Amino acid sequence: MAYLELKNIYKTYGTDENATEVLSNINLEIEEGEFVAIVGFTGSGKTTLVNLINGLLEPTKGEVLFKGKPVVGTSHERGVIFQNYSLLPWLTVGQNVFMAVKEAFPKKTKNELNAIVADYVDMVGLTPAINKRPKELSGGMRQRVSVARALSMKPEMIIMDEPLGALDALTRGTLQDEILNIWGKDKRTALLITNDVDEGIYMADRIIPLRPGPNATLGPEFKIDIERPRDKTEMNDNPNYKKTRNAIIEYLMDIGEERKSQASEEFVLPDVTPKDFVNQFK
Repeated sequence: MAYLELKNIYKTYGTDENATEVLSNINLEIEEGEFVAIVGFTGSGKTTLVNLINGLLEPTKGEVLFKGKPVVGTSHERGVIFQNYSLLPWLTVGQNVFMAVKEAFPKKTKNELNAIVADYVDMVGLTPAINKRPKELSGGMRQRVSVARALSMKPEMIIMDEPLGALDALTRGTLQDEILNIWGKDKRTALLITNDVDEGIYMADRIIPLRPGPNATLGPEFKIDIERPRDKTEMNDNPNYKKTRNAIIEYLMDIGEERKSQASEEFVLPDVTPKDFVNQFK
């Protein structure tokens, strides 16, 4: 039995003639301890997919199963790291994390909760900033708080919705390593949504492209046959890295060309020359 399973998932927004099928026939299995990346274009339905897995949305058809049971609503068993931080601006770093910990462990004492907060804030290197509010932090530091908050709930699965997309390259690389270090300690099941092929190859066990919608569906999987721990400085010389990267990019480029071709067939503009344009007003 898969740890997470998506069975024949369809998601439609709107009704009747205004209905748009965003996701179509999505089937996915993720095993316990596995790190899977889904790579797709902007607007392809990646966030909708995350919200279905996390229980924020319900599928129009099909079902999402977590440990064999249907996903109904959100749960701290599935921790989400969002792209936009989602921090409460009036609370400090410690208080933002504390709220999540208190929700996950309502029976623990305040001292026990504070100890958990301190551990996870320290884990992401923010102990000196524990009493600062989000407006006093850089973008990278805010995302570190988001990571600490999600992990402090000790979820059985980590779901990441393009969490590093808005960061500069240096901060992004640092947080990639931190997430991998944390994941490597107890091998929690992880799902990364990203539009960065290199990020997916560096972090995941396998990559699955999401073909762009409407009617978005999953493409073929690409297994990452590169030994862990992975060294970024050695990746470019790794033949498996080059082979896998080229195969994924070629597949995505083919999808892009196919999409352009379909668009040109559906939205064909008339061939209007300057002379024709002027003649319309005679």
